[in-house]
Amino acid sequence: MVIWNPWHGCTKISPGCFNCYVYRRDAEFGKDSRIVSKTTSFSLPVKRSRGGEYKIPGGERVYACMTSDFFLEEADSWRAEVWAMIKERQDLEFCIITKRIHRFMAKLPSDWESGYENVTICCTVENQNRADYRLPIFLELPIRHRTIIHEPMLEEIHIEPYLASGKIEGVTCGGESGPEARLCDFSWVLETMRQCMEADVPFYFKQTGANFKKGNRIYRIERKDQMIQAGKAGINYKC
Repeated sequence: MVIWNPWHGCTKISPGCFNCYVYRRDAEFGKDSRIVSKTTSFSLPVKRSRGGEYKIPGGERVYACMTSDFFLEEADSWRAEVWAMIKERQDLEFCIITKRIHRFMAKLPSDWESGYENVTICCTVENQNRADYRLPIFLELPIRHRTIIHEPMLEEIHIEPYLASGKIEGVTCGGESGPEARLCDFSWVLETMRQCMEADVPFYFKQTGANFKKGNRIYRIERKDQMIQAGKAGINYKC
């Protein structure tokens, strides 16, 4: 797995959104998330070694904009360059995670059609309100591969109608990390797992988050253990 951040920054914090996590993570490294700019890794997918080989070998899965958002309005002028790199590297699988699915069509390549085979668009929905706003848009867009991400998962979320469309290839759940992390209840995760199993859609429990409720107990879990503890739950389906 490769993390690729072609640009840095986000423009807004709203309650219950992924950007809150972005701001906290950037602050740890002395970055100001209000400033949107290209990063030094902007052209990483097409960079080559002295021997002429790509620095990212073929077959890797590349996650884009993990501390930003691929569809930021401020990055519109750079997006064509990024799509060109993605098209050049057909040997890589690109996963683009976004909460701005309503901006998907902005600066889309002219040859996109129904989507590039090597691109998966991952739409984040942290609560029911955002699920019911973003997912209908998500399903109508020209996208070849789609997944849903509940991270940070802030409440029980019902996505049965969207799973029934047959257009969703997987769902990931995860709690929130950081010193001010909001609660993630294991019962919410189990409910999403149930929905996925019923629809026969792959399900992945990625991480517990820092404040994790199971039954009547709330556990404070260190970042290094969050993915480990999620794995120990043994609830992944077809993943």
